[in-house]
Amino acid sequence: MKNEIDMLNGKLAGKILRFAAPLAATAVLQQLFNAADIAVVGQFASSNAMAAVGSNASVISLMVSLFLGLSVGANVIVANLIGSGQKSKIHEAVHTTIAVSLIIGFSLIGVFNLVAKPLLTAMGAPAEVMDLAVLYLRVYSLAMPGIMLYNFGSAILRSKGDSRRPLLALMASGVINIVLNLLFVIVFHLHVVGVALATAISNMISAGLVILFLVKEEEPFRLSFRKLSIKKRYLKGILAIGLPAGVQGMVFSFSNVIIQSTINSFGPAAIAGSTAAQNMEFMSYCIINAFGQTAVTFTSQNYASGKVDRCKKIFRITMALGIGLDLIAVALMMLFRYPLLSLFTGDPEVLDYAMIRMFYVCMVHFLIGSYEISGGALRGMNHSLLPALISILGTCGFRLVWVFALVRPNHDFTLLMAVYPASWIFTGTIMLIFYFVVRRKAFSMIQKTGP
Repeated sequence: MKNEIDMLNGKLAGKILRFAAPLAATAVLQQLFNAADIAVVGQFASSNAMAAVGSNASVISLMVSLFLGLSVGANVIVANLIGSGQKSKIHEAVHTTIAVSLIIGFSLIGVFNLVAKPLLTAMGAPAEVMDLAVLYLRVYSLAMPGIMLYNFGSAILRSKGDSRRPLLALMASGVINIVLNLLFVIVFHLHVVGVALATAISNMISAGLVILFLVKEEEPFRLSFRKLSIKKRYLKGILAIGLPAGVQGMVFSFSNVIIQSTINSFGPAAIAGSTAAQNMEFMSYCIINAFGQTAVTFTSQNYASGKVDRCKKIFRITMALGIGLDLIAVALMMLFRYPLLSLFTGDPEVLDYAMIRMFYVCMVHFLIGSYEISGGALRGMNHSLLPALISILGTCGFRLVWVFALVRPNHDFTLLMAVYPASWIFTGTIMLIFYFVVRRKAFSMIQKTGP
């Protein structure tokens, strides 16, 4: 079928690129649409409104990372069923996945509203942006069911090699998001409420499209709302693979919350400048993460089929393509940093902070490929806890020590930004060592006993 990729047979490089490209484009578009929120309030509202939206980035990431990590588990479970030839059982995994996403999505609306102000207060959000930040987060919570449905539904489609249609769904909703941003902020003067509402509506649209794809899908992937249920076997599998990935993302986000609270201590200009530059980094991350997800899915199917030589090739190709393409993207962003940052703000002080972050963080952002892609390959081999623990040690433990031991006493913004490349080198080195150790043992076992 045109929406599927045969991951088990034939040459890999072209298929990996064909699978990863829509993933990267999807993530880049998501970030562009998020950046549009910040750009619109920055240009047509105020710097405080921009800072209010920016100060929520780490909070939102912290709260949704755990549950989006579960979608990785869904991806691996379905891909394993495909690779092991158990296609008759896929429909139960599909309906369990969608049921779980609905429960999580609607529960998060209540959670967001309960913790919005206490969490932002704990982070030290400046008083002048607090009310706007709380308001934005509470309205943004309405997007949660759509975000969960879109990501879990997309995980099902990706497990069989379809990364194209989730991209199409996002493109359609993203255009609507930008139009609504401009309408709500410029015409109706709704500032942060407007961009939050636009986000909620556009996410409902992307989720609706993905659900429509699944409803029209051929068996065993076809979704029927009458068959929604949670099968214990698949729920346990999703949790076993996805929960460590989710905890990793949550702890990673927690470390970013600590860093964000430190950024907040430098004032609204630092918050706004860091937020603007961070959007450039997210573009870079989208490329690396796409190849990390590709490593998960391709490795899952081939590992379940016992094709260890293809698993080795998948690792080499995803690592080379991911880091190589990211280097090109980073070079372009650094070359055009002035016009890119001017899209978000014209304030000289804000731009100064943004430039510092660009040089210390964005310029070496490709380093994250060392642990994102190797960690993805480990998850594809059903080893999800180990990469989670390594990432927690490197991206949380290392950063917290750096912030409290070096940055807080000196209150130096440049020193704060240096924590990122230092933690990437530390984490990547450990992850690569463990990847090769685990791979050697796991592949040796398969060659002796079979998959």
